[in-house]
Amino acid sequence: MWEETFKTHTDSKPNGPSSVGLDFSLPGFEHVYGIPEHADNLRLRTTENTDPYRLYNLDVFQYELYNTMALYGAVPLLLAHNVQRTLGIFWLNAAESWVDISSNTAGKTLLGKMLQYIQGGDETPQTDVRWMSESGIIDVFILLGPSPSDVFKQYGSLTGTQALPPYFSLGYHQCRWNYNDEEDVRNVDAGFDEHNLPYDVIWLDIEHADGKRYFTWDPHKFPTPKNMLTGLKEKRRKMVTIVDPHIKIDSGYRIHSEIRSRNFYIKTKDGGDYEGWCWPGRSDLWHFFSPFLFVLMMLTFVFPYQGSMDNLFVWNDMNEPSVFNGPEVTMHKDAVHWGGWEHRDVHNLYGLYVHRATAEGLIHRSGGKERPFVLTRAFFAGSQRYGAVWTGDNAAEWEHLKISLPMCLSLALVGISFCGADVGGFFKNPEPELLVRWYQAGAYQPFFRAHAHLDTPRREPWLHGEANTELIREALLQRYTLLPYWYTLFYNAHRDAEPVMRPLWVEFPSDVSTFAMDDQYLLGSALLVHPVTESGARGLQIYLPGTGEVWYDVHTHQKYESPQKLYQPVTMSSIPVFQRGGSIIPRKNRQRRSSDCMEDDPFTLYVALDLRGEAQGNLYLDDGHSFSYQQNEFLYRKFTHSHGKLTSSSLDLNGKFDTPSWLERVVIIGAAAKPNIVTLYQPGGSEVHLEFDYNAQTSVITVRKPGVNIASDFTISFR
Repeated sequence: MWEETFKTHTDSKPNGPSSVGLDFSLPGFEHVYGIPEHADNLRLRTTENTDPYRLYNLDVFQYELYNTMALYGAVPLLLAHNVQRTLGIFWLNAAESWVDISSNTAGKTLLGKMLQYIQGGDETPQTDVRWMSESGIIDVFILLGPSPSDVFKQYGSLTGTQALPPYFSLGYHQCRWNYNDEEDVRNVDAGFDEHNLPYDVIWLDIEHADGKRYFTWDPHKFPTPKNMLTGLKEKRRKMVTIVDPHIKIDSGYRIHSEIRSRNFYIKTKDGGDYEGWCWPGRSDLWHFFSPFLFVLMMLTFVFPYQGSMDNLFVWNDMNEPSVFNGPEVTMHKDAVHWGGWEHRDVHNLYGLYVHRATAEGLIHRSGGKERPFVLTRAFFAGSQRYGAVWTGDNAAEWEHLKISLPMCLSLALVGISFCGADVGGFFKNPEPELLVRWYQAGAYQPFFRAHAHLDTPRREPWLHGEANTELIREALLQRYTLLPYWYTLFYNAHRDAEPVMRPLWVEFPSDVSTFAMDDQYLLGSALLVHPVTESGARGLQIYLPGTGEVWYDVHTHQKYESPQKLYQPVTMSSIPVFQRGGSIIPRKNRQRRSSDCMEDDPFTLYVALDLRGEAQGNLYLDDGHSFSYQQNEFLYRKFTHSHGKLTSSSLDLNGKFDTPSWLERVVIIGAAAKPNIVTLYQPGGSEVHLEFDYNAQTSVITVRKPGVNIASDFTISFR
C-alpha cells in the first residue's frame, strides 16, 4: 500500500496511502445529474453493476461512449431533482475522485412500480451517493435550492459565474490540425467570402509554432504573422493559436531558459525538474500554482510572442496535463508543485490554473481593458470564470453527435455554459449527411467550432457539393441572426448564473416526463431545440412542455398548444426549433461576413404571444469586447407586449451605451386578428402610423421600419 506500480511507473506515496469519503442519502430523489465530464446520458445511472463515475482529468484518445470513465475535465458537483425540490452536493476536492450511485428504484420497471403501489408498498424512492477521494479533506457544500435557479445561484456564489465572452466568440470558428501556412490561411479565409459564408475566427494548431515551441511561429510557414493577422483584422476577423503547458527542453528557447532560471517547473519527488513527453518531445511543465508564475505568464503574452496582435487569442490543449510517457498518459502523482503540494492533491486543478493564467495574460496584454477568449480542454469547478470548454477528441459518428447534447447540458448544469463539440467530429471522416446535421446542431450550441484531425481530408464547408454548402450556409445564418439573443443569454449567465443551454426540467421542474430527456433542450427559456441526430431521419418525436402554454415553429410560425408529443417531419434542411409563447427574441437579419460587421445593423423583434396575448423579453448590449460594461457602459432593455401594446423600457437605469442600431421590424406571432392601425409613440414625440402586413394563414403581423433607436423608450400600439 505504501508503493504502487502501474505498468512501468511507480508511485512512491511518500506520505503513505490515504483516502477520504462520505455517503449521502437522498430520500425522495430518483434523478441525479452533473459530475462532468463523462460521455454519458444527462441523467446519471446507478453504478452498482459497473465502475463508479471517475473524476480524474485525462487525455483520452477516442473515448468510449455511455461510460463512467474519466475524461478531460472534472467538476465535483452533483444535482438531484424531484417535483418538490432541486439540491446540489459540491465535493470540493481536486484529487482523483470516484462517485458511486445506488437507488432503491433502479431496475424497477413502470409496471413493477405500479404493482408495488397496488400492493400497498410505501417505500420512498431514494438515491444514495458515495464520494471517495484519494487525498485531501472532506470539504463539502450542500446547496438546498429549493428551485433549480436557486441552486445555480448558490453554486455561482461559491465558484463564480460564466465569464461574459467577447461577442465575436459566439460566432462560427473554423479550425483543423493544421492550416499549413500563411497562404493556406488566406485561401481558407477567402473561401468563406467566395461562398458567402460568415465566420469569425480561424484557428492554428501545433504545427504553426517553430518546432512546437509555444509562443513562436514557424519561420518558413508563417514568416510574416503580423501581415496575416492584419489581413484578418481588416475583414474584422480573429485568429486563435494553440498554447499547451509543455515547454520544449531547449537551451536556445528563451521561454524555457526563463522558466528554468526562475525555478518555475514542476519537480520530481527527488527535487529535479519533472520531464514528460508531449508534442514538443522532451518537455518540462510549468507549475501554475505559484502567484509569481501568473506574472510570468502575463508577460509571456506581452513581450515574447513576436508577431502577435490584439486579434490573436489562445487555445489551451493537453492541459490535464497530458504526459505521453506518464501513467495513464498524465503526470506522476508524486510530482511536486510550488509550495510542496503533491500532484495527487491538485491534479484536477491543473487545467483550471493553465486556463486562468492564459486568460489573465490576455487581459494584461490589453492593459486590463479587453475581455479574453481562451478555450480549454481540461477544467474544474470555477473554470467558467475564464472562458470556453469543448468536449475533446470526438469522432465523426452519429453517436458522437448525439452524445454532444447531454455532455454540454451536464456542463451547463455545473456552471460551464460556454460549451461545444467539434463539428463534424475530430477523428474519422463524416459523410455529407452527418456533417450537415452536425453544423445544424452546432449552430444551436453555445460554442460553435468545426475541427478535424491532421489525417482527415479537408472539410471546409464548401467542399461537399453546392447543395450541402447551401444547407451549411443556412445553419450559419441562423446562428448569426440569433447572436443578440445568445449574447443576452450569456449576460444572464454572467450576472445570475443562469445556464445558457438547459435541460427542459430546469424550466418545467414539475414535469416528470422531462427529467430524463436529453435529446432536446432549451436555449434560455424561450427557444426549444431538437437537433436531428439520426441518419436518414424523416421525422422526430418532439415534446412541447408546459401546461396551458403555446409554442411556435420558428420557421413556419405554426402554433402548437402544450403539453403534447408532436411528430415533426424533417428534410435535410430541417432544424426543429420552437419559440415559446410569451417570449420576445431580438435578432439581426442582415447577412455579413462576421459578427463585428453586424455591430451597427438594425434589430428585428420576434414577439411570440401566449394564450393571453402577452409576451416579454430582454436585450443586453455593450461594445462586445471590453470591460467597460463594468463601468455601466451597457444597455439592458425590456420588451413587453400586453393589452395590444408593445413597450420598450430600461431594465437597468444605471446602464448607458450609445448605439446607432435601430428597430427595423417587429414580427408579432400568434396575432388573433388584423389590427386597423399600428401607431408608434415616443416620450416627447408625435404619434407615427406604421406600415404593416397581416398574414391570416400564419396569424403573423409584420410591422415595417418603426425606425426608433434600440436604446430608446417607445410604445407600439395595435388597435
